[in-house]
Amino acid sequence: MTDWITRNVWLVPATPIVAALLILGFGKHARRAATGVAILGQIAALIVSTCAFVPTLHSHEFRAFENFTWFTFGEQSLRIGFVLDPLAAAMMVMITLVGLCIFVFSLGYMADDKNFSRFFAYLSFFSGAMLGVVVANSLLLLFVFWELVGLASYLLIGFWIERPSAAAAAKKAFITTRIGDMGFFLGILWLYHQSGTLLFYDGGHGCLENVALLGASSTFIALLIFCGAAGKSGQFPLHVWLPDAMEGPTPVSALIHAATMVAAGVFLVARVYPIFSAGAVNGVTSSLIVVVWIGVVTGLMAALIAVAQSDIKRILAYSTVSQLGLMMVSLGVGGVAAGIMHLLAHGFFKALLFLGAGSVIHGLHHEQDIRKMGGLRKLMPVTFATYAVGMLALSGVPFFFSGGWTKEEVLHATSHWPSSHVPYFLLLLGVVLTALYMTRQVMYVFFGSSRAGSDHHAHESPSVMTVPLIILALCAIGLSIFLTPAWPWLESYLLGHEAHIDAHLLLQPMILVSLVLVGAGIGLGFWLYRRAGEVDPLQQKVPAVYRFLENKMWIDEIYEHTILALAAFASRVSDWMDRYIWDGLVRVIGGIGQIFGALTKGADEGVINAGVDETTVGARGVGRAMSRLHSGQIQIYLGVIALGMLALFLFYAWLT
Repeated sequence: MTDWITRNVWLVPATPIVAALLILGFGKHARRAATGVAILGQIAALIVSTCAFVPTLHSHEFRAFENFTWFTFGEQSLRIGFVLDPLAAAMMVMITLVGLCIFVFSLGYMADDKNFSRFFAYLSFFSGAMLGVVVANSLLLLFVFWELVGLASYLLIGFWIERPSAAAAAKKAFITTRIGDMGFFLGILWLYHQSGTLLFYDGGHGCLENVALLGASSTFIALLIFCGAAGKSGQFPLHVWLPDAMEGPTPVSALIHAATMVAAGVFLVARVYPIFSAGAVNGVTSSLIVVVWIGVVTGLMAALIAVAQSDIKRILAYSTVSQLGLMMVSLGVGGVAAGIMHLLAHGFFKALLFLGAGSVIHGLHHEQDIRKMGGLRKLMPVTFATYAVGMLALSGVPFFFSGGWTKEEVLHATSHWPSSHVPYFLLLLGVVLTALYMTRQVMYVFFGSSRAGSDHHAHESPSVMTVPLIILALCAIGLSIFLTPAWPWLESYLLGHEAHIDAHLLLQPMILVSLVLVGAGIGLGFWLYRRAGEVDPLQQKVPAVYRFLENKMWIDEIYEHTILALAAFASRVSDWMDRYIWDGLVRVIGGIGQIFGALTKGADEGVINAGVDETTVGARGVGRAMSRLHSGQIQIYLGVIALGMLALFLFYAWLT
């Protein structure tokens, strides 16, 4: 059974993708069939992921992979494959379990949507693409699934395409991440040029098994790969798409910001970490220094902006950006296990918070401004209790919540970075800010009296929405039980070598530093917002600073007046060149042709004109036929892609 699982780990991403294609074939009216196929596909992926997870527990150095030749060109052959190791196994279980909770929650949240079936097709496609990123044993195959994740995010963020803001957010996400992906693709080409392979593991011949061959190029390759990671994981300066992704339905926000898309960048850096650490001196390289400082800037900037936001989902979005920065810092300082453990814990409690926000929005009939809420803890008790668990886990309350343990290990790793202690102290400031803005949000939403009459129509969400909240809350608490005594074992499990951690060195700063800082943030938030009205107390005390943070530090405006303005100017220049230079040149050439035609006019003119007419008619007919295929219906495009993939697979099977 173990051998079969390791050889067929590709079934984990294949199952949700097949489910998505089936749902698109059902049509929009087969609602019950669509939900059944989507949820059954996710359950099947979870079962296979769990079965694949079990054999990785037998040894710290477990790794199994299956490689095969995709195609050959000349004397070169391009090989791809799938890998199962502790990193992939842990990520698969988290993605499938969190994804299943989001799928079930969507049954209630999207019940009245006219495109209900299509929504579940997109969810399944998104889940399968992300699982493909996790199990890929080739950087090229990872990049293929990486781009499919980008396509799925575009479809889901812009799901309510009739809203101009949703369409704009989808385009912004797609274009911004493509900027990072261009660097990623160049890094792939450079890596292939230097190593001759894109396989991670290949019996001693993979690119991660021979990083010494890269030499000084490893720094530039790592930085180019990091461009892709920065785009997907919302790192500065490519973070601007992520808060705007809130225009999609709330389950989409939970899927993107918790377990899938934003996790891809952190996972990528962890997967190719040997390239980042090649030639390290005391665990420090130039590429890792860049990762650390980008993570610090991202984490602190997003935490500050979150303090002044009023949209319940946008606060959580900036919180995600901040936590991703924290994970990048952990990877950069060498705490790979700490960063991945925080990523896994974050997947559960951030999904809980987003789904909890969705429950609040549903209960208030789509109100999202926290300043118009209040007093919901009595009207929505299940939502309040589970949301409080997520808030405490995200704030880093130690001992009883998973986020407290993983955040403490990240701080522990950062405090021992030999290059500088500044990131450590800035992360401590981030701990206080996180506790502050999460307390602010909870006080506005659940405590005090209602604002704008929000309690007159508030109601608890149905059980199909609250049960996933309870499950995720139990996971956020339960993980703390497993994390508490098992830090050395988890680090050994994820990294494949023995790890020894002095509990005294961890518990002392946890009690003296983290507990004090988290308590300070929660206490300050409670004191400031215990009687808060529709005008924020910080806005009254420091209006200029509050306005600066409320407007997201005007980063979007800076981009609009620099990069976007330059692009618009370049487009106008190109338009002028096209109208008055290139068209003029074409007219001159056409005039010369007419003169030449007049000189050669003779008896064969009728034959020539007949041939031209027949060619014109044929071209128009082909154009009409092609235009019918380009109908704008995504299910037709996905169907053609599926048929093409099937044809390539059959062709490969026939060759072998």
